[in-house]
Amino acid sequence: MNILTLEYFAARLNETFICESDGNASFVLLEAKPIVMTTLEGMLRAPFSLLFRNCSPIMFNQKIFNMKHASIGEVGIFLVPVARDREGFLYQAVFN
Repeated sequence: MNILTLEYFAARLNETFICESDGNASFVLLEAKPIVMTTLEGMLRAPFSLLFRNCSPIMFNQKIFNMKHASIGEVGIFLVPVARDREGFLYQAVFN
């Protein structure tokens, strides 16, 4: 698998990722932004974070979600619930 980068996800904002193992739960990518920090020698990519929304009234616990996307295929993303808004729960992933 190639190393996933901020640019790769930034091109997929507002697109849906599906987690079949959780009842076809859909997560919409709302935000992809860099994490500002000193880049260390030998890092494979610059760190970044993603913010997803799931519209279910029930919050998922933090875990690795096996997400499917038409362009990416299947990838495991560790999501942590971080907030709730009128439309559902927000989940963050951090790549470093």
